[in-house]
Amino acid sequence: MFETVLLAIDHSSQTTETEAVGLQLARQHGSRVVLLSVVEEEEGTMHDPVAVTQLLEQARSRFEQAGLPCDVFERQGKPAFVIGDVADEINADVIVIGTRGITLEQDQHSTAARVIQLAPCPVLVVP
Repeated sequence: MFETVLLAIDHSSQTTETEAVGLQLARQHGSRVVLLSVVEEEEGTMHDPVAVTQLLEQARSRFEQAGLPCDVFERQGKPAFVIGDVADEINADVIVIGTRGITLEQDQHSTAARVIQLAPCPVLVVP
């Protein structure tokens, strides 16, 4: 059902849970996993390309230790737009994304809320 899972990660505390859900989903469906982090144009924790590269490599290592190889994409831009573009590019069947501990009702301008609006495929939001 889900041949390709796009897992969007960042430096939030929610990333560990998001990775766990993505890993479980990929195992259940025998999916290809694509890890994605976006280097943001504005200042913030995801503004530093070196930190983003380290985040992706650590996540790749955790997936490989769990016996699930994955592809890694690092892109630059506005996260919601980049996530949607990459999902389209790789023909993702589902996007897995976290909410940084807030509900979508509380922040309809969050990346997760915007991804839901822009995504070319279903989005699994990890609270």
